[in-house]
Amino acid sequence: MQRWMIYAFLSACFAGFTSVIAKQGLAGISSELGLFIRTLFVCAFVILFALIAVPSTEFKTLQKINLIWLGLSGLATAGSWIFYYKALKEGDVATVALVDKSSVLIAILLAWWLLKEVITMRVLMGALCIMIGLLIISKK
Repeated sequence: MQRWMIYAFLSACFAGFTSVIAKQGLAGISSELGLFIRTLFVCAFVILFALIAVPSTEFKTLQKINLIWLGLSGLATAGSWIFYYKALKEGDVATVALVDKSSVLIAILLAWWLLKEVITMRVLMGALCIMIGLLIISKK
């Protein structure tokens, strides 16, 4: 198994825990306050990680275009987190998490359109399964 695949599975495991733990942490407080507290912890851990893992010389390689794209990514992440926490506060974790994962469909389309990535039959079938799952879970 390639290293990136291991990282992706680990990311999925942490993301799964995140939703359940966050739902517990939101008990008795607003989604906005919960997101604020969580973001403080994320910021501290990511800064600590960068100080340990990123060689200081690498900071010199940063270019304006890196800052622009990563800044836009940060804005998109903030929007995602704001609405995810609002949904998590009011909805069931399983349903909210699944609907949130429909972002995979958006990512596939954007990667095809902007990055010219190829949509293979395997990717198309996986996307179709996600769409079917969304339809099934969203019906009551």
